[in-house]
Amino acid sequence: MTMRNDRQDQNKAGAEAAFKKKQERLKDGEQAMAQYEADRLAVLQKTARLRALRLARDAAAKAEPAPALKGPAEKKRSA
Repeated sequence: MTMRNDRQDQNKAGAEAAFKKKQERLKDGEQAMAQYEADRLAVLQKTARLRALRLARDAAAKAEPAPALKGPAEKKRSA
């Protein structure tokens, strides 16, 4: 019976190790998903901030009168 108990102990230890490994992978997956979501939200916030800055810049550019353009440069005549 000793061999049978040893085999059962080995099987039990193997099953526990497999379960522990599966739990660690599940935990790692949850952490990776949380990081992915945090990165996605950061990108969305940055995009919204940059869009607001661009729209404000464009609105300010439309509000200012365009600078007067000078005509073609005159050539100097040699005397």
